[in-house]
Amino acid sequence: MSTIAYYIIGVLFVFLASGIKVIKEYERAVIFLLGKQTSIRGPGLIFLIPIFEKMVKISFRTITMGIPSQKIITKDNVSIDIAAVAYYHIVDPRKSVIAIEDVFNAVNQISQTTVRNVVGQFMLDQLLSQTADINSQIKDVIDQHTEPWGVQVTAVEIKDIVLPDNMQRAMAKEAEAERERRAKIVAAQGEFQAAEKLGQAADLIAAHPVALQLRTLQTMAEISVEKNSTIIFPAQFMTTVKEALEVIKADGFKK
Repeated sequence: MSTIAYYIIGVLFVFLASGIKVIKEYERAVIFLLGKQTSIRGPGLIFLIPIFEKMVKISFRTITMGIPSQKIITKDNVSIDIAAVAYYHIVDPRKSVIAIEDVFNAVNQISQTTVRNVVGQFMLDQLLSQTADINSQIKDVIDQHTEPWGVQVTAVEIKDIVLPDNMQRAMAKEAEAERERRAKIVAAQGEFQAAEKLGQAADLIAAHPVALQLRTLQTMAEISVEKNSTIIFPAQFMTTVKEALEVIKADGFKK
């Protein structure tokens, strides 16, 4: 074979080899033949007709997209800063290439506007207490917009809510007042229950006078454990002394 033949074979081999492509497991290739979308190939080894066929790679992996912090006015006219994160993946590679020019930028922009619109429909208290429901509502709205683009949104989470300084101070005062209220209620309930038990104990002692003496002896035993110079006069002793004094006083008047 002549040199020209070898040269032609070499050029032909390079020409054909340029059409061999490798598509990863999580990717798909959207094929265009002379500008017309014809098929979706992959994963694995595929062959493109050089010059005539072009491909656009699309990844099926879930994409984590941060939604930048933006100022939003709630329904009760409180200005807050909210940042969120969205998770989505492409389910139809054909639509993601043909229906939209830049699917990733489009999802980012529609996510920002949806977060602002949905959050603006709630009051601040609802936003702080119903975060899960609001996340679900934001996801559903975004998913409706991205479905024609072959994109499915799996989750949207509000990750940061920044309140104005004056609002933070007001909420701190409110939380402190609420804690004090609960503490007073608990203390009052404790006093009420203690009073009930003391009343029951008094009724029991009144029905059984010996119980008072036993309680007195028990108290004396507890006090005597410690080394001290405390002198205890039981109530019965003081009553006896009082009666004796009255008897002596009465005898003095008789004389």
